[in-house]
Amino acid sequence: MLDLCLLGTSGMMPLPGRALTACMTRFGGSSLLIDCGEGTQVAIRQKGWSFHPIDTICFTHYHGDHISGLPGLLLSMGNAERKEPVTLIGPKGLEKVVSALLIIAQGLPFELRYIELTEKVQEFSLHGYQLKAFRVNHSVPCYGYTIEIPRGGRFFPELAAKNQIPVKYWNQLQHGQTVEAEEGVFTPDMVLGPARKGIKVTYCTDTRPNANLVENARESDLLICEGMYGEPDKKPKALEKKHMMFTEAAKMAKEAEVKELWLTHYSPSLLYPQNYLREPKKIFENIHPGKDGMSVELDFPEEKK
Repeated sequence: MLDLCLLGTSGMMPLPGRALTACMTRFGGSSLLIDCGEGTQVAIRQKGWSFHPIDTICFTHYHGDHISGLPGLLLSMGNAERKEPVTLIGPKGLEKVVSALLIIAQGLPFELRYIELTEKVQEFSLHGYQLKAFRVNHSVPCYGYTIEIPRGGRFFPELAAKNQIPVKYWNQLQHGQTVEAEEGVFTPDMVLGPARKGIKVTYCTDTRPNANLVENARESDLLICEGMYGEPDKKPKALEKKHMMFTEAAKMAKEAEVKELWLTHYSPSLLYPQNYLREPKKIFENIHPGKDGMSVELDFPEEKK
């Protein structure tokens, strides 16, 4: 099961009831944060979650509304007695940017490890899930992220018995491990069916519509996507600043064949996003205006018997 919370949905500046951009996921005792706007640690507390287990922080880009909360969050994690390393992932220049911010957050009791993104697409295996960063189209280098929880094939005891595999090895094989024993070499494919559909979430802000987003969001269970503007007359501004309209986000969701779309990263002038969903819903029906604290538990799909 993957827990996800949209901690902040505001772009550019925080508003009463709308914090700056941040999204947090939890899986298997590991927590991941994407972007860290001002006051993110407060939003985590308001949700009732803990920032202590955050071991990975990803940044889409280095505009202030996406990273200004990092020093405060790291200090809070240190004050919560975290000792384990924290991995930071972001576009090229990450270590330089973070080092400048840490002038006001010195003496952290844990190590920071840096992964700087330089390719169009980069993939990582972390804490039991697959993370993919993909470049999008903003005024500065910017990336979206997909989180995938893979799911192995179904275990068939009858296959294990047919292949004369001792019961004591079944658990290892069921978890994808090859067993070399006196009785012989046993591989997972001897007891497992084909891989099953896992869980996939895509997060993307600050971009114009682009093929890379569609390709990497393909068949996501949830797409969290920028909807900076809902008002049709804001299209010229979206083009100028390289942001996205509600209708454009809906088109991306439809093309990527995702199950559900949450909008986020609203312009400060957009006070009532729900008032601008009529046209986007004509394009992609399962669209929802994200709001601070909005959360979901995603589990593997039920299998047909």
